[in-house]
This record gives sequence, C-alpha cells and structure tokens, in this order.
Amino acid sequence: MDRRSVLKAGMVLISTSVAASIFRPAGAALRVLNGGTKWLAKETLPPSPVDPTKRMFLTDKEVAQVTAIFDRLIPADEVSVSASQAGCVVFIDHQLVTPWAAGALRYLSGPEEKGSSTQGNQSLRTPAYVYRTGLAELDKYCLDHLGNSFEALSIEQQDELLEQMENGQVQLASIPSNALFSQLLSNVQEGFFADPIYGGNKDMAGWKMVGFPGARYDYRDYVNLKGQKLDIIPVSLIGRI
Repeated sequence: MDRRSVLKAGMVLISTSVAASIFRPAGAALRVLNGGTKWLAKETLPPSPVDPTKRMFLTDKEVAQVTAIFDRLIPADEVSVSASQAGCVVFIDHQLVTPWAAGALRYLSGPEEKGSSTQGNQSLRTPAYVYRTGLAELDKYCLDHLGNSFEALSIEQQDELLEQMENGQVQLASIPSNALFSQLLSNVQEGFFADPIYGGNKDMAGWKMVGFPGARYDYRDYVNLKGQKLDIIPVSLIGRI
C-alpha cells in the first residue's frame, strides 16, 4: 500500500464516524447487549494412531514390491534407517483406503487432457488405481524383460530400472512409468517425514535425521540459546513415541 491509499482509507473512517455522530438522535447512548449463546471453538480431535499390525489395502505381493522399491529410494545407511524400517510401507498401506486415495479432492469426470509441465498432474487415475494397476503392470514388465519380479532383482538391476522409470523409458501396459515412479517417490517421502501417528517415521527417524523438533507447542525455552547445539527431542502429535 502507498501513503495515498492509507490516507484515503483513514479519511473514509473519519467521515463514517462523523456521519454516525451527526445522525445519532440527541440523548442516545451506546449500549452493550448481553445474553445469547457463548461462542465456542469446535473441538478438533487428533487422528487415531495407525495400527501397524493391520493390513488395509496392499496384498502380500504388493507389500513385497513396495518394500523393495521404497528401500531403493530411501536405503539404510550411516545416516538413518531405510524406508521400510521407518514404517513407510505401513504409512502408504493405510493412506490407500482414505478419501485421498479415491481421488476425493480431484476432478475425475473427464475428459482427460494433457496439461503443460506447469499445470501438474491432469490424469483421471486415482492413487489407489495407480498402485493396484501400476504395480501389476510393473511386475509383468519385470518378468517379461528381466526374468524376475522387481523384489527378486539385484540392487543394480533395481536401481537401473527405477532410473528408467523416472525418465519414462519403461513401457508399461497403460500407466506411464514416470507417473508410477512419481507416485511412489512422493509417498515414500511423505511416509518418512510425516507425523508417526500416521504409521511412518517410526521412532521419528526422519525428523531426527534432519533435526526437525516435531509438533512442539512453543520454543520459549530455546529462543535465547543462540549459537548453541540444542539437541531438541522431537515430539509427535501423540507425544514422544
């Protein structure tokens, strides 16, 4: 805002106040009205913690595939645990039965148009469909061209195939391989860094790796500790788990 706009806005407020005083009946006084229903904020409960012992969407075969893929995208090393060790497979298994997986927040009525690179995903395929169909098509491709399922390939073969998928060089039956790769990559990242209440980020491994303090209420105990190593223990939505 420039100064002229601010001054104009101030003049409007002054004019309104003057007009109100001019047209107020003589002897009238302002009153405070009491009573009515007190406004209360709606109570918002946290999500229920995921039960890692329950299978929600993925079949045994799909779990083996997703585990192998996720662990190549985020392998275990000296910095942190692997994706599956951090619960990322549990995370996506439970996410795949949510409205998000059914495309509840997306327009799916068609027609499907190919968008530009700046318009994002324009596909009518839901995440649940991408997993169920894409993993089946990937398995067929691996058997036909490499003689084994993805999870049975060597690490070198898995990495090479994933790189080809990322570049859209793997010809699956119906789903573009780069679309399947993008879905898997996004979800493993989400599972690795989401709040542990959703099943991933077990023991807050992802947060500890990057130094994220989690769902803390405030930082008043730390604001004046400048230049010091804080070593803040992360906190989940359901406490320190």
